[in-house]
Amino acid sequence: MNEQFFLYRKFSTFDRAQYIKLLFENNGIETRIGDNVAPVDVTFSTGRNATDQIEIRIKTDDFIKADMLLGQEAEKDFNSLDPNYYLYAFTNEELYDILLKSDEWNIFDYRLAQKILIERGKPIDEELLTILKKQRLKDLSKPENNQKMWIASGYIMALLGGFFGIVIGYMLWTQKKTLPNGTKVYSFKKSDRVHGQQITILSILTFIFYIVLKFVIIL
Repeated sequence: MNEQFFLYRKFSTFDRAQYIKLLFENNGIETRIGDNVAPVDVTFSTGRNATDQIEIRIKTDDFIKADMLLGQEAEKDFNSLDPNYYLYAFTNEELYDILLKSDEWNIFDYRLAQKILIERGKPIDEELLTILKKQRLKDLSKPENNQKMWIASGYIMALLGGFFGIVIGYMLWTQKKTLPNGTKVYSFKKSDRVHGQQITILSILTFIFYIVLKFVIIL
């Protein structure tokens, strides 16, 4: 059975991605460098920089260990950090928001936000970080709302010919997203997935019907 690798983070340069790959593999984490083609699922484990292109993929069981390694690497650069680094201008509330939404930030900024808060006399401990991570996972696990337009479009496409209905229906039925801890959950709520299943089945039947009808007409 082939073990699957999931998107962990993206990097703006191949050299940086290659460095992280070597770091991980030297610490027992199997790693793959992937292209920037979007996966079937929606993944939250990405850095903050929208220009990131090079993907690092690892097994979900290694996500926590990978976070620890990147955190240790980030702390090595603190001593040489420019005192005018932009995070120093953040309010305490903004820094706590970084801790809550760590999946939207790179590891360096996440660790630095903790360091700045501690320097300001604010309480930061593992219990608090764990609570924030659990809350973030709970928030990200919530299914996406308001799929009425896609559902309506799916049924219409299913009746018109089937093929695009299959695409829409299968997306609603099966699409998953990967959370920052590597866990995969469905993107849409159960009722929407039921509609997706029905659209897929209806689309396939309609598609077959049109093919048979066309064949009969030709004869």
